Amino acid sequence: MKSPFRRPWFSTGGRQAVPEIQGTDTRRAETKTASGFAIVSGEGAAQWSGRSYAALARAGFMKNPVAYRAVRMIAEAAAAVPWLAYDGATELAEHPALALLARPNGRQGGPDFFEALYGHLALSGNAYVEPLSIGGSLRELHLLRPDRVSVVEGRDGWVAAYDYRAGGTTRRLAAESGGIALLHLKLFHPLDDHCGFPPLGAAGAALDLHNAAASWNKALLDNSARPSGALVYQPKDGGNLSADQYERLKDELEAGYSGAVNAGRPLLLEGGLDWKAMGLSPKDMDFIEAKNGAARDIALAFGVPPMLIGIPGDNTYANYQEANRAFYRLTVLPLISRTAASFSAWLSEAYGDRLRLEPDLDRIAGLSAEREALWARVGAAAFLSDEEKREAVGY
Repeated sequence: MKSPFRRPWFSTGGRQAVPEIQGTDTRRAETKTASGFAIVSGEGAAQWSGRSYAALARAGFMKNPVAYRAVRMIAEAAAAVPWLAYDGATELAEHPALALLARPNGRQGGPDFFEALYGHLALSGNAYVEPLSIGGSLRELHLLRPDRVSVVEGRDGWVAAYDYRAGGTTRRLAAESGGIALLHLKLFHPLDDHCGFPPLGAAGAALDLHNAAASWNKALLDNSARPSGALVYQPKDGGNLSADQYERLKDELEAGYSGAVNAGRPLLLEGGLDWKAMGLSPKDMDFIEAKNGAARDIALAFGVPPMLIGIPGDNTYANYQEANRAFYRLTVLPLISRTAASFSAWLSEAYGDRLRLEPDLDRIAGLSAEREALWARVGAAAFLSDEEKREAVGY
């Protein structure tokens, strides 16, 4: 185990030795000397995790409970909404597109397929749907993992094709073909013409802060729930510890006083040794509030009310039901609507119909109170005929 202690009192050439500051991000170093010891303090730039799909998936969805729950809430809520098909203003009770969306391929049902699709959008900002046609008829839909797809630009700057890498091979999929081509869904990106920007990317700083707080808390518990410090040697008659004395002291500290097993054990110091705390306590750092603030920023980036995830200190909504309704209205439904518009135009080319797909709002449990209020208002409108009332509520 690497010891956290160093030998700041080791002298060379009559001057106090200063440990070398490693790393290119260190901006300032300051040395303070006194009789028998030296303190080196440095100010360095923060270290951030990557913003690629794989980095966000590992640091966010697979490691951070707030990001994991936010992605699952959006993906599951959006995937559970059923679809309706229209030809112009006429609702279609049956259509091959509805059957295909209910069972996109042999390994996934509709909810599983769309949950993965919305998850790709949340973590990558992009989702790729590859069609499988047999005999000129569209039979299956398959999702391509975003980090395996790269855009191939043409000479005019527009997308010419997509390269998909998997299993050591690369397939090139045309952006436009004689039949139905690859469907690319993306979120708005201000600096990229062809790819989208993920919500979790905007919360990258808060994500790193939340993960670092959890790691710091775990390390603090493993080290007897005490902040870091230094063992200072200040003999009255001067001099330094010998190499053997230093190694023995280091071994005794590691064996007898480090780790959660030795929590609360008193530290016995010999003559000339003194313990100096060098870290802030969790109370001084306002640890809980900082972690909750980072969690609120993550939820804000996804559009999930913090109240729904159980984050304290947020009273934006009067109650849980109001927060849930805002979640559907402001986050879930816009995501479903833009996805439905893309699939409508895409599948219309496959089936040759004026197909229009829309979510079935009557079957969304989170909006049941709004639907009841709408039905009550329309039902009480004596100046409307029954046909006009049906059209007003979406039938």
